[in-house]
Amino acid sequence: MKLKKVSVFIFAFLFSSCAKFSYLTNQGIGQLSLLNNAKKNRSVLEDPRISKEHKRKIKLIEKYKDYFYSYFQKEKTKIYSKTTMLENKAVTYLVIASSFNEIKAHKECFPVMGCFPYLGFFKKEAANEYQRSLEEKGFYTYQRPVFAYSTLGYFTDPILSSFFSYNDYDLAELIFHELFHTVFFASDEVKFNENLANYFGKEMMEEYFKDNKDFQEKVFKKKTASAELRKELVRLVGNYKLKLAKSAPKDRVEADTLLEGFLNSDFYPSLKKKCSELKLKECNVAKKKWNNASMSAYLTYTDQLKPIHELRLARKENLKEFLKFIINSYEEFDGKNFSKYLLKKRE
Repeated sequence: MKLKKVSVFIFAFLFSSCAKFSYLTNQGIGQLSLLNNAKKNRSVLEDPRISKEHKRKIKLIEKYKDYFYSYFQKEKTKIYSKTTMLENKAVTYLVIASSFNEIKAHKECFPVMGCFPYLGFFKKEAANEYQRSLEEKGFYTYQRPVFAYSTLGYFTDPILSSFFSYNDYDLAELIFHELFHTVFFASDEVKFNENLANYFGKEMMEEYFKDNKDFQEKVFKKKTASAELRKELVRLVGNYKLKLAKSAPKDRVEADTLLEGFLNSDFYPSLKKKCSELKLKECNVAKKKWNNASMSAYLTYTDQLKPIHELRLARKENLKEFLKFIINSYEEFDGKNFSKYLLKKRE
């Protein structure tokens, strides 16, 4: 790790509160553990203790990586040149919170490093403790396991054994998503970065498998259904936003009553109806526990996908041209809220 990056972390430690200092320290220890336990892919592939299926997934990831950097004509980084075998299925646990009277992620801010609409924890116990502390303050919370993430170039990320739970198509989308963060990242705009990486990850996965008959017959149909379900979710969350603003609950008790009424009378019935129309065998979104925090988490990754796609359609560009346009726009941009500046160009 370069000296400059070390200095950034030391500076952040010195000027953080005790709680944040502890969080950063624990995250640093967890990250270093991942790096220290990583072994070169060649060694892992030669290890007789590693299953054939896991070795196949490692080779696939290397193939996806080569395709990604070749497609965008970017120099390959050392990301995913090593593999870390984890003790658990998930690598971290993400916790997001939202106030009882709005659907907006509560941000935690760190000197130099900026603000984040969620925090991730390598230990589930630490995630549970943080979640409890937020609940005690009146926040709605949501926790989910994380199977992959990017350190945005601060470290050389290894392949994690948690990746191996994905099928070949989802694995490609995951790798393309994470690799996208290595070629573009807008400072202090986590939501936009995740939406952009989601968009490029999905589009690149389709590009990669465009001549694959199995993909066309199975995955493409699933993708179409998912897109329709996503639209319905965004619509319902938007309706609840309006309901919250109009009702303006004074405390968590009033908010709980409002939320429960909306979920049971509109939200869940609408999702079940949409799943039925789409002939989905499983309607997992209607089984999930939804609240302000889980709705905020959902919007963090999805609500800008449509305007991003509309911008690309308006410009009539392939993915390579579209990325170049985004990078050039970011270089010429001088201000705050790059996503708003960029997406206005579709109008």
